[in-house]
Amino acid sequence: MSSLFTVDSPPTPATRFQGSKHKLLGWLWTHLRKLPFESCLDAFSGSGCVSHFLKARGKSVTANDLLVSSMLNARALVENDDVRLSEDDLRWIASRQGAVRYDDLISRTFDGIYFTAAENAWLDVVAQNIPRLTSRYKQAMAYHALFQSAMAKRPYNLFHRCNLYMRLAQVQRSFGNKTTWDKPFDEHLRDFAAEANAAVFAGPACRAISGNAGDVTGEFDLVYIDPPYINGRGVGVDYHGFYHFLEGLADYPNWPQKIDPRSKHRRLMPIRSPWTNPAAIAAAFAELFDRHRRSILAVSYRSDGIPSPAELAALLKMAKKHVEVHTLDRRYQYALSTNAKSSEILIVGKD
Repeated sequence: MSSLFTVDSPPTPATRFQGSKHKLLGWLWTHLRKLPFESCLDAFSGSGCVSHFLKARGKSVTANDLLVSSMLNARALVENDDVRLSEDDLRWIASRQGAVRYDDLISRTFDGIYFTAAENAWLDVVAQNIPRLTSRYKQAMAYHALFQSAMAKRPYNLFHRCNLYMRLAQVQRSFGNKTTWDKPFDEHLRDFAAEANAAVFAGPACRAISGNAGDVTGEFDLVYIDPPYINGRGVGVDYHGFYHFLEGLADYPNWPQKIDPRSKHRRLMPIRSPWTNPAAIAAAFAELFDRHRRSILAVSYRSDGIPSPAELAALLKMAKKHVEVHTLDRRYQYALSTNAKSSEILIVGKD
């Protein structure tokens, strides 16, 4: 087994990603640290915090996510060992370059929806400058800082509705942080770039990929599975819908043709997924368990979810001899959750 910490590994940075396991890393590690593994597939990496945490503990991690924006986060903070953004990089990213003819896609498409006109114009420039950076890791670091900046300036940190008015209204507020919302993008970008720079460290070979979890091939000692959660009412967490704007920033040239013309807030065309379909998710779990039946399997889910913990355990027993269900002692609620009766669970299957 590897040593507990890689030398000089920094703490895992917090993000504003819905459903992030950042606050639960200590609890997860109390159970995962007992397992004999050196390589790991983080099949739904999301914010990348679990992947970064495991890399810092000497594990070779493959971070996968369907969202390209999540893959770029993992490329920046997990796959990347030593590349950081300089002050010159940041000044260049945020400045108009004389030889470049800039599109105004965001300004003309998202006027009055998520950001002010001046902020949209800034985003148009930055989103077209980042791909011109010569290093793929500097690109990923810049995208990470840009994504965090965009979420910080959004009510709820999401792009699920047209609610710019919530930022701009001159009213007494009971939620949110208007100071953060009103902080200039330039300042946010510098702050989040500094956080990202501090989170980069050299460790075991890791990689970041983007695709369907069920399509990932390879052999891994441990497969960690933290899929979108479907609650007891059959409503799944739609990360593609929550973060469609970040996906657009990550693929600026192809953004227009991906937008759903029926959507008032210009979201991307929906993607059908068994992981957000209560009628299909059990089969998706069973298929993923079978694909990686030679690995230790660890599933993060919620106690009131579909499938239920008992159903998940039964599915896991079809692939593994021994199944353990761990429940977090205290109640933990995610942002925007109103269900105080739901507990975090970790189900581990091994031979």
